[in-house]
Amino acid sequence: MSSIGIIGSGNIGSTLAQLAVDAGHDVVIANSRGPQSLTELVARLGSTAQAGTREEAAAAADLVVVTIPLGKVEDLPADLLTGKVVIDTCNYYPERDGDIAVLDDHSLTTSEMVQRHFTGARVVKSFNNIFAKTLGEFARPAGDAERTTLLIAGDDEGAKQVATQFIDSIGYDVLDAGSLADSWRFQRDQPAYAGAYAVDGDPENPRRATGADLEPLLAQADRSIR
Repeated sequence: MSSIGIIGSGNIGSTLAQLAVDAGHDVVIANSRGPQSLTELVARLGSTAQAGTREEAAAAADLVVVTIPLGKVEDLPADLLTGKVVIDTCNYYPERDGDIAVLDDHSLTTSEMVQRHFTGARVVKSFNNIFAKTLGEFARPAGDAERTTLLIAGDDEGAKQVATQFIDSIGYDVLDAGSLADSWRFQRDQPAYAGAYAVDGDPENPRRATGADLEPLLAQADRSIR
């Protein structure tokens, strides 16, 4: 058992918190509204979960999941996650996040932007390309023939190993998609984005995806798609 910090209590954050608790991890979850807003969620998650401030969630664990709107990432202190392995789930939605020049001109991927902000952290991209409902329903124990594969990308091999161990513990296999610079291949609207885990892209019709399913989708990625 280990402690996991989660910054963000939306659909992905709350789903990951439940999966982590179910896997035997201690969880400290935080959001921008403060711990008092998380009372009902924590009660539902169980006794190994607690609400905290973003600082408390960051301090509680060596592995911290950041799952907030991408446009809000730079509102967090740049040194908040120094020394931590950070799983970044963020996606770029200009209609929500505003236009971000380094993403529009492909100077950076979303996770490279997150890494640039949290310079002292070791960022790994994951969980950004699966519907929260699917993530909650498709977890399977190790060795199960029906296990689904999730993608990761990162520049630090040790950090990717930590992220892989966590993802395995909550019920998923892992396919390494390369560096943070490569992570655009499963960003929004790419073939390996959320539709890879749904029939006709419909989250109400989820489907299992293996590494063998995801590899050709990564190869079909088109950099001209934002």
